[in-house]
Amino acid sequence: MTEQAADDAAVEEPTDEQAAADELAFDVDDLPGGALAALEAVLMVADEPIAAVRLATVLALPTARVEALLDELAAEYRGENGGRPRGFEVRRVGDGWRVYSAPVYADVVGRFVLEGQTARLTQAALETLAVIAYRQPVTRGQVSAVRGVNVDGVVRTLTTRGLVAEVGTDPSSGAVLYQTTGYFLERMGLSSLDEMPPLAPYLPDIDAFDGVDQAIGDNR
Repeated sequence: MTEQAADDAAVEEPTDEQAAADELAFDVDDLPGGALAALEAVLMVADEPIAAVRLATVLALPTARVEALLDELAAEYRGENGGRPRGFEVRRVGDGWRVYSAPVYADVVGRFVLEGQTARLTQAALETLAVIAYRQPVTRGQVSAVRGVNVDGVVRTLTTRGLVAEVGTDPSSGAVLYQTTGYFLERMGLSSLDEMPPLAPYLPDIDAFDGVDQAIGDNR
């Protein structure tokens, strides 16, 4: 292939966004409400935060434009520019975006969601989750040392609920390491762990419990 032919091929090579547009049978801008409404429709059926790049692929739009549309929707739902504040909002959580009920209505929504439900985290589960969140990655033995009680059953419960997950093993002891998940951030309404309240200084340093896993044989 000549240099000129190679240049022509490079120019004609379709981008991912162009390829997505070719696969889409219509232009979202031609739909009622345009691209903004199309984006809104997708967000309304999402059951987990969706990355802007994935939304861009679905809508066959540039990622930069989708991010601008997300900001526009967020402002609209907040009631900016003279609009009515909505009972829901679109916000970034972790690496994705999703529609949530607005925090100001938490008490009202909570009455509906929690009515008749008893499957709440126990105090022991909340305390264990806090230790993992602030000292992750951490082993069950280390968490047990901080809390002063065995946490095997509690950690299994948190894992089953998708709030924590195994992330490998400790090099020195072979014990399983745990850390919080993206679902934990979503349930807490956080974009990252950096947004958690400054509780960590009040917890003992995990390094102080080196060797505890060998002592209790925590290598599962």
